[in-house]
Amino acid sequence: MFRTFRFTYSLAQITKDGIMAEAMVTTHWDMETDLLVAGAGPGGMTAALVAAIEGLNVVVCEKASQVGGTGATSAGTLWIPGNTQSRDAGFEDSPEQAAKYLDSLIGEDRTSEHRRVYLRDGPGVIDYLAEKTDVRFLPCGLHPDYRNNIEGAGKSGRAIIPENFDGRLLGRDFERVRPPIPEFMLMGGMMVGKLDIVSLLGRYRSVVKFKHSASIVLRYLTDRLRFRRGTRLVMGNALVGRLFYSLKKRNVPVLFESPIAEFVRDQDGTVLGAVLATAEGEKRIRARKGVVLATGGFAHNPKYREAFMPQPTPPYSLAAGSNAGDGLALAETADASVDSDSHQGAGFWTPVSVTKRDDGTEGLFPHLAMDRAKPGLIAVNAAGRRFVNEGVSYHDFVEAMYRSHETADTMPAWLICETRFIAKYGLGAIHPETRNLTKHIRSGYVQVADDLGALADLVGIDPAGLQDSVTRHNRFALTGVDEDFGKGDLELNRFNGDPSHGPNPCLAPIEAGPFAAMAVWPAEIGCSVGISTDPDCRVLDGENQPIAGLYACGNDMGSVMSGAYPGPGTTLGPAVVFGWRAAMHAAGRLSANAV
Repeated sequence: MFRTFRFTYSLAQITKDGIMAEAMVTTHWDMETDLLVAGAGPGGMTAALVAAIEGLNVVVCEKASQVGGTGATSAGTLWIPGNTQSRDAGFEDSPEQAAKYLDSLIGEDRTSEHRRVYLRDGPGVIDYLAEKTDVRFLPCGLHPDYRNNIEGAGKSGRAIIPENFDGRLLGRDFERVRPPIPEFMLMGGMMVGKLDIVSLLGRYRSVVKFKHSASIVLRYLTDRLRFRRGTRLVMGNALVGRLFYSLKKRNVPVLFESPIAEFVRDQDGTVLGAVLATAEGEKRIRARKGVVLATGGFAHNPKYREAFMPQPTPPYSLAAGSNAGDGLALAETADASVDSDSHQGAGFWTPVSVTKRDDGTEGLFPHLAMDRAKPGLIAVNAAGRRFVNEGVSYHDFVEAMYRSHETADTMPAWLICETRFIAKYGLGAIHPETRNLTKHIRSGYVQVADDLGALADLVGIDPAGLQDSVTRHNRFALTGVDEDFGKGDLELNRFNGDPSHGPNPCLAPIEAGPFAAMAVWPAEIGCSVGISTDPDCRVLDGENQPIAGLYACGNDMGSVMSGAYPGPGTTLGPAVVFGWRAAMHAAGRLSANAV
């Protein structure tokens, strides 16, 4: 696949002072390929896989020792309006309605054309992968958009999830798949999806649920005889596993622990290749068709966090630790522009609680959907006041935290409920059916007191404010109408609430102690601000012109949603679709194979 040769050219180099200087150099190329993809997350692996299918030689270089990045720890959901999988299952939807929704939610801006392309191409991209690879998806069915009170919003058909994947097919390379966060696994390493949780919680109420629960537990116990964790991959791990397996079948090499150190460019600024920093030293790779930046965004880069994120800068991040702004920094050396003007907040948010693991380390648990919308829970600031409809999307919840923080300390916010709420629904990393909270109290993960005043004193919030908020909330619970924030009014609220509870599936009184409080902090699951590109993923310079030989996708690419979060899979959907577009453009197939 590769050959070594020498290439002489005029290299534009950036000095330490930032001054451009030209020098004639002779570069020794250690490898030659068509497309070099930096990053083995969902966006990068999609780009590499599609490029290989379209006949290009491809090399993937990955900074970490495992594939997957943040996508491996995600729910694995893609937001693809009009997808074939949902339509075949009987769920009606159309990209046209989704376009109305996005226009109402976001409006017209510099990424409007990107969104039109995304909606047009998305269903065909998923069909392409299903036909030509082992990357396959299932419809989620009912899964409302996050702002369903806006024109064009959908209740079903737009979200798809990857089919479960048998990690054993990867052989020894199964260890190369980044595992989920420990708090999302049971028994020390068993992955479970949403339907698995339903079966496990109701295992003694139904023969079907008992058999399913027994089968996944038995599979896990068998796996542990050979592997460090379970090989039945679900959600984001399934997506990553399927992409990695498909790459292996196409013999696409993944160079681990080999980040790009710098680009190699000619006097016109064209990106000719890159220098990789490997354990064996520098490796120079010639990339005839270009380099794709898919390094996961700048989540762990302090400079970029301070520059782009809201104040106070979020103290935590759910992104992979290797996502340190490498792509953005490299693009800037090639005179690329950054798409930041229309991106409020610079990230896609979720509230997280900070867990204390048995080994003494801290973990982060994202409060996505399992607890906040349930009846019998409120969120308050340090003044003890509610500030949000607790059942809104995780992104909207954090945005409300920042608005509240302007007038009262909301870093952290506090989730307030009864301990019997935890026993029924769980809270954060505390699983449902947990009645003994001693371990979690000792670790400081949750605070418990017999009355609300004592609880307020324990966590440092205003007792009078808390009592007033609870009293007012309890009145709403009796009528079923949240007059302050409308909890239970949105389809999303009711979807994540308790359908067996009435009159409002999201409201129940908080009145019988002991009472519990859990701190939640803002954290991003991905970056919204990123490199400016055209709809073909070509990186743009300060004059809005493409930089030859340079592409970006995934969280390195400025989000096509401009910081808004329309529905489940807002980051992964564009990552896959624009990874496909980057590869098709590099292969010269885009116009000929336009969806």
